[in-house]
Amino acid sequence: MKPRNHAFDFLCGICIVRMVSLHVMAMCGHADDEWWREIMQWTYYFMSFFFFKAGYFNKSVLGPSRQYCIDKTKRLFIPYLTTGLIGGAIYFSFLPFLIDRYHHPIEPLEWSHIWMNGSFYGNNPTWFLVSFFAAYIAIHFLEKGRHRLFRSASPMVQHYSSCLYFLFPFIGYWLFTLGNPLFLSLSNVFMGIFFFELGREWSRLMGRWSRDTAVRLSFLLILLFVIGNVVFHDCSYTMSSNKFTGNPFITVVNTTTILCGLSGLLIAIDLPRVPCINFIGQHSMVFFVSHYPMLYYYKFMHLCFGRSIYGRYDDVLILLPVIFLICAWLVPYIERVPWLSGRWPKNNG
Repeated sequence: MKPRNHAFDFLCGICIVRMVSLHVMAMCGHADDEWWREIMQWTYYFMSFFFFKAGYFNKSVLGPSRQYCIDKTKRLFIPYLTTGLIGGAIYFSFLPFLIDRYHHPIEPLEWSHIWMNGSFYGNNPTWFLVSFFAAYIAIHFLEKGRHRLFRSASPMVQHYSSCLYFLFPFIGYWLFTLGNPLFLSLSNVFMGIFFFELGREWSRLMGRWSRDTAVRLSFLLILLFVIGNVVFHDCSYTMSSNKFTGNPFITVVNTTTILCGLSGLLIAIDLPRVPCINFIGQHSMVFFVSHYPMLYYYKFMHLCFGRSIYGRYDDVLILLPVIFLICAWLVPYIERVPWLSGRWPKNNG
């Protein structure tokens, strides 16, 4: 078997650590602290990395459409529904007690929340699974259409016709200027497809270069990102809400350079396994679907007893280690349940 890529597990682990920390800080009312905003400004690209990684390791998105769509439904859409409903069950089970104590819901409740935001009350990060699912389905049919359109063209034209996907950030930004009108918050799918194709192209290039060339180019790309992020420090992209901040062109360039540079460097230097971080990255789905219901359980349990966690750093220090430890303990249990983890047995046929 091909050795597992520790570089991408490490980057996935860092992504999950950042995401969980962000949600803990937001739940405890510290997301707007100046020092925390600075950390977010230097790591805003990490959620896009999951699309980039999917493209990097993807050899083809072609094949029978029915089988392909069923596979992605089982691996992404079913976990989206089940983990979202579990989060919703925890959320709404507390509402009677909170309304009895405070005489109104703690947060505004709107029926349009799911079909507008693509997430569930009690498990907001589920937006990622439905966006990832939609991106996979869209790429499949776009690739089929591209191959039919250019099947009589030369191999070079067929290859470079995929560059059309690099125009998708313009569509993503256009939708942002319109207020992201797509249901389920799917306006971010066009940026997701761009990052997916970026990962595929970067994989092809990394396969052609020598180790020394990959290291030098990756260092150069990281340096360009650092310079770009210092000079244009207000530029960033939020994947969940398809939100562009600052100059959109600079934002896309900065995100491209750091995704390619950071992944290329860690692959080229053959990064060894970093135990805790790589474990989180290898089982990222469990941490992803489990952490947010725990946050709501902790928050609502305290509110039922009249204590708010908003503005308290002691709760941050409690939640961070506890959530990671519980998620790590849940790994073998959740991964045994395909409709939660998306780990269905592979059909060798």
